[in-house]
This record gives sequence, C-alpha cells and structure tokens, in this order.
Amino acid sequence: MQISCFLLQTITMQKPSIPKGTRDFSPSEVAKRNYIVQTIRKNFEQFGFQPIETPCFEKTETLMGKYGEEGDRLIFRILDAGDFLSEVPTEVYQSANSAKLAPYISGKALRYDLTVPFARYVVQHQNEISFPFKRYQIQPVWRADRPQKGRYREFYQCDADVVGARGLWQEVEFVQLYDRVFTDLQVKGVTVKMNHRKILSGFAEIIGAPDKLIDFTVALDKLDKIGKEKVEEEMIQRGITPEAIAKIQPVFSLEGDFSQKIAQLKDILSTSPTGLEGIADLEFIYTQTQLLGLQTAALELEVTLARGLNYYTGAIFEVAAPKEVALGSIGGGGRYDELTEIFGLKGMSGIGISFGLDRIYLVLEQLDLFSKTLDNTLDVLCINFGEKEALASFKVIQQLRAKGYRAELYPESTKLKKQLSYADSRQVRYVILIGEEELSNAKAILKNMLTGEQNTYPLQEIVNHI
Repeated sequence: MQISCFLLQTITMQKPSIPKGTRDFSPSEVAKRNYIVQTIRKNFEQFGFQPIETPCFEKTETLMGKYGEEGDRLIFRILDAGDFLSEVPTEVYQSANSAKLAPYISGKALRYDLTVPFARYVVQHQNEISFPFKRYQIQPVWRADRPQKGRYREFYQCDADVVGARGLWQEVEFVQLYDRVFTDLQVKGVTVKMNHRKILSGFAEIIGAPDKLIDFTVALDKLDKIGKEKVEEEMIQRGITPEAIAKIQPVFSLEGDFSQKIAQLKDILSTSPTGLEGIADLEFIYTQTQLLGLQTAALELEVTLARGLNYYTGAIFEVAAPKEVALGSIGGGGRYDELTEIFGLKGMSGIGISFGLDRIYLVLEQLDLFSKTLDNTLDVLCINFGEKEALASFKVIQQLRAKGYRAELYPESTKLKKQLSYADSRQVRYVILIGEEELSNAKAILKNMLTGEQNTYPLQEIVNHI
C-alpha cells in the first residue's frame, strides 16, 4: 500500500487523451454501430457468405507493395520487441534514412485493409477451403491518413469476397447486396458507381501510352474534384503529351444514362480490344441488374472511377451517399483476379466489396434514420429499498432475464428520486417497486416510465405484465 501511494505521488498528472484519428464510443454510439453491423452481417449470411477473422497485424512483407506508393506510406509499422537496433548495420543507422532503417527494426504492421490479409488467408489455407469460397469479415483496419470528417486512422471495414469464381454473376450479386443492405437501413438514394479496369487500360491504349495507365487514371480520378483544366495540367506534369490528351477529350464530357454512356464509350474505344472487353462486361452486369431490379439504389457508369489499380483487374465499384449528404464514398470494391498470385497461388479469381461503417453511421445520423429505441439500453429497473426487498427484486430480475429482458437492480438503497432519475437517464421503460409494505403483502408496483401509469400486481405475476 505504501509503495502504491509512493508511485501515485511520483507520477506526474497527465491530461487524458487518445491518439489523433481515433475515437471513444458511448453506449448510445455503440448501439447504433451494432445496428448497422447486424444489418450488414444478416445480409452477408443471407447471401451465403461465411465469417472469418485475421490478426490485427501482419508481416510487413505481406502488406508492403500491395497498395501503391501512397498506400505504403500510410501503413502503421510496429517496432520489433527487444533491442531492435542491435542488428542494424552501422551504415544504415548512420544514414538516418527511415525507409532503409524500417526493414531492420519493424517486421510487422497493422493491417491496412481486409482484402490483402484475406488473399494471404486463402493461399495459406487453400487445402482446407471449398471453392468458390464466399467470406465476410468485419474487423478494424488502420491507416496513417490525415484525419477528417468521416475519415479516421482506426476504422472498421465490413467486407464480403468471393474467390474461385470468374462468372460476372458475382458482380451482379454484389450490386444486389449493396441495394439490399441500404434498403434495410432505410437509406434511399444511394448510387452504386461502376467502372472497369479494362476501360481505363483502353484509354491508355488509344492515347498511345499504355505505360502511363497509372499516371493517366490517377489524374482522371480527380475530374469531379478539380475540374477538366486542372486534370489536363496534372496529366502533362505526369508525362502525358497534349496530343495524347486531345485524343481522349470525349471522355471528359460523357453524358446521359448508363446505356447512353456505353454507346459513347464504344465509339471512343472502338480501336481498343481491351477497352471493348471491359464495356461488354459492364453491359452484362447492367442488363442483368435491370432485369432483376433494384429496390432503392441506382447503378451508374462512372468512367473516372479508378480505385485500387494495383490489384483490381475487372469491374470497379464505389458507393456514393444520397445527394443530400455531403460525404465521400460509403463503400467500394472490385474484381482482383490475380491477387492471390502474389502469395504463390495462380489462377485464383477474386472479387469483393466493402461497406464503410463509420461513414454509413454519419449518413444515418444526418438523415435521422436511427430508431430512438436504440438508446434504450435497459428494459426494467428494480428500485432498491433495502436488503430484504433487494433479494425479492433479484428473484424477479432472474425471471425477467430468463424471458430475454434487460433488467437490473439499483446497486444501493438511496433516495427514490435519485433512483428514478437514473431510470430516466437509461431511458428505462418499466420500473418495479418492491418496498416493505409490498413485500409483506407479496405485491409489487409496476410503473410505466413512458406514460407515468402504475399498477400493483401479485409478486409472482409481475413479470407477466411487462
């Protein structure tokens, strides 16, 4: 005890805080997040996906080089345990170059997403898996990104993937899945934007610069944000000639619905076999989706969409929130037919999508779509009048819990006003009062906190009146 007191005296008082880009969640916030997760999980399972989990950190070599140069910069590395500097070559240490030093002192890193760890999982467990393998995964990921509204350094991803099936019906099903989830969440006006890696490759082909695919698409992806002139300036800075840009001008002004944009693309990409293959895929997905129908979502062709080019090989998806919500994407994904090859497993097709839990939360909050009942964390509170009365209350509580009700006893015998105030703060619907008089008569008072109505019932029957 003396030692503990000494330690407390010597510890400097510190203002409590958490790392930038992270958050604490209140009981109300957790209840709302759980509602979203449960809705997503229910639909994942109805669509035949199976749950898996992977470690929060992976070997650095598993993650590095899979997300492009920018992605590599945003990966949180974990320092090795022990004297990690002892084996660093002197010349590396003295160079003061973090990029050269990192491999010697950090062999692990927090996962950046769930897709690459999943690809690692598939390869590592390939002899235990029945293909096609449909998995879902709901776990946190970490990125050293600049925090902003709806973007955090620690956040949850809700992923669904299929490996071992090349048919385009998987793309059709994922559009249906997006539509189903957001319909269940009562979010109307969601837009599922779609593009194709081969269409982007086709653009690079017709401008005569297939080696500039990444440079071209990275700039094109910013069209909505910075405008046509700025995009052209960036393309020139990235080594794309003005003559090449002139060939692709019609791309900047595509208009109309899905079918009309497809018709325009066929003209633009008429000399690119790769581009035409991409168009054919999107036509199939769109046609089948139209035949099946969507409940509340819309499917849109967006040729500037260029997510994850380092591993996407086919269709690319991005989900935009309803127009009345000023927020970025709330989901996305695509086909990655060769991702497992980086771990030694060739010929394994894959496609997956993700739901952005944190941004979906913001959408529901801004549109006031959360049910008020989600804040109700307790169904019944038994008032504490003393030891004998508390014992009788606990027996009632046992019955209530057996019936599935959330019930508890106020932990101490104190003023009734204080206990009722606690019930209000927990938004409790019912309060049970078993005082000295009620106990002697084997009675209990049931008070409805919403209406103020209260009635007296036999103690053995009180549970039946809730």
